[in-house]
Amino acid sequence: MLKTTTLGLALLLALSACQDGQYAASTRHLAPIPPATLALMSTKGVSAADPILMRAYKKESEIELWKRGADGRYALLKTYPMCRWSGQLGPKTREGDRQAPEGFYAVTPASLNPNSSLYLSFDLGYPNEYDRSLGRTGAHLMVHGSCSSRGCFAMTDEAISELYAVVREAFAGGQRAVQFQSYPFRMTPENLARHRQDPNVAFWRNLKEGSDRFEVTWAEPVVGAAGGRYVFDAGGDEATAGAVARKQADDERQVAALVASGTPAVRLVYEDGGQHRAFRETMMAMGNGLGEVSRPEALAAGPREVAMPASGPVALAGQREPVRGAAARKPPGPGGTEAERQRPRKTFAAAGDGRE
Repeated sequence: MLKTTTLGLALLLALSACQDGQYAASTRHLAPIPPATLALMSTKGVSAADPILMRAYKKESEIELWKRGADGRYALLKTYPMCRWSGQLGPKTREGDRQAPEGFYAVTPASLNPNSSLYLSFDLGYPNEYDRSLGRTGAHLMVHGSCSSRGCFAMTDEAISELYAVVREAFAGGQRAVQFQSYPFRMTPENLARHRQDPNVAFWRNLKEGSDRFEVTWAEPVVGAAGGRYVFDAGGDEATAGAVARKQADDERQVAALVASGTPAVRLVYEDGGQHRAFRETMMAMGNGLGEVSRPEALAAGPREVAMPASGPVALAGQREPVRGAAARKPPGPGGTEAERQRPRKTFAAAGDGRE
């Protein structure tokens, strides 16, 4: 354990020598993994040096941390609540759209920023090969602290300190890249049934292929891009492919049953992203209590459910049509007109699209 920690300190000191920033003299990036989290690892038979994988879900506002065991399979270690994410459900397509990305990304040692103005941060590696193949733009999309987002996944400073330390020690243990899987929501039949008419559903079903492969094998999927789609474990073994196909068929049967039983088709529309319910409850009960939260007025009501046609053709993935009807006529809430509320606020140091 001492050897791993020493390697981690050396790695981070080398990184901090290559970067400058508002907090260049800070040592917060050297904080150890909390004892309770180390004890949790021990109960699951893993160590700080073992490889990790992360999965993020916008709708649920959570980031899962997975650890790889001696058998090569990943097991869920811990779930962190997101303090803030911005935009809507759906992929990031262009610089300045405030969208937190969805897809499969790689966090490398060079992604770590120990001198972040947002406490600590690591870059997700957007745009990846798939994004670039579609001409998508934007940069510096991160997981960071400070509860402020402009296209990123924001956490509390305490949570990012712990997760940063876990990532750091996995790199010190020899992991070369950490896979970060980002989804609009958990890929359950219930969510797919409800969002079956969303314009992004074809893209989300493509993401589910990678999610299914992970959940069948509990091994990190090999990810590529071809023909405007993600491709997973091309040339993999037939047994795994068969197991994945059976899971997908079973999920589709459950989706069909839910639709037949009257599950409505909806689209969630956010004023500007969301946050974990625990933080929303804190804000409502005690005022803010989280420091400077970006655009708190956009979080007050939560997402609106817009009814979609129960069946019929689905819009092309990635397209965003304006919300019409009662939802579009909703009067502006606190903070002025809609245009004023969409204008970035200078009082928050929000990362995303190179603005850190």
